[in-house]
Amino acid sequence: MKHVVSTNKAPGAIGPYSQAIKANGFIFVSGQLPVVPATGQFAEGGIVAQTKQSLENVKAILAEVGSTLDDVVKTTVFIKDMNDFAVMNNMYAEYFIKDCPARACFEVARLPKDALVEIEVIAICK
Repeated sequence: MKHVVSTNKAPGAIGPYSQAIKANGFIFVSGQLPVVPATGQFAEGGIVAQTKQSLENVKAILAEVGSTLDDVVKTTVFIKDMNDFAVMNNMYAEYFIKDCPARACFEVARLPKDALVEIEVIAICK
């Protein structure tokens, strides 16, 4: 059985999808753009600020079901420019410190609203 997960502490879906779906003991979090929920605008400060905001949005959605970043088993990072990988990775490493999840990272031609990064995760549900 699946359940839609939603919180106003992260940006709302802007299309026919959910912020996340809880199913079979996991939560599948849709790709999170670096949108600051209070303003609806991207975090300012380039790839560092955008990576941080994307992960803060992920954290807020996970918290809605009682999970944390420690419960994440897989992430996918979509990045506009692979030249930003090292900087993105340094910020990412501040959020995933030990027992890090599996990860894939792809450079993409374009992200929604011309974001620099988008991050999706799969985590264990508490």
